[in-house]
Amino acid sequence: MSQQPGDLDLRMYQGATFRYVLTWLEDDVPKNLTNYTARMQVRSTWDAATTILDIDTDDDITLGGAAGTITIEVAATDTADINPGLYVYDLELVTGSTVTRLVEGTFMVSPEVTR
Repeated sequence: MSQQPGDLDLRMYQGATFRYVLTWLEDDVPKNLTNYTARMQVRSTWDAATTILDIDTDDDITLGGAAGTITIEVAATDTADINPGLYVYDLELVTGSTVTRLVEGTFMVSPEVTR
């Protein structure tokens, strides 16, 4: 039986560095993420053809190995290009052919006033 994803609503501030760290626990023990990759997409709706943000372990996601941490960090110069609004996202962890949707939810981008 596959694991049900957790619900996690995120908020990004346009023009500011976005950093969020979460830890994958199984039975209160950090999941060893060695040999995993991660990917996350943000879209206007779940069925939208284009992405608002498309990141993975090749650029803005860092996995913490045995600590089970997942660090998402998007530079301020990149968040400045994202239009304010309410979006949807999910975060998947991949090892071999196994894909686990760890969390999903809304993704709010708050507009920048100071530029």
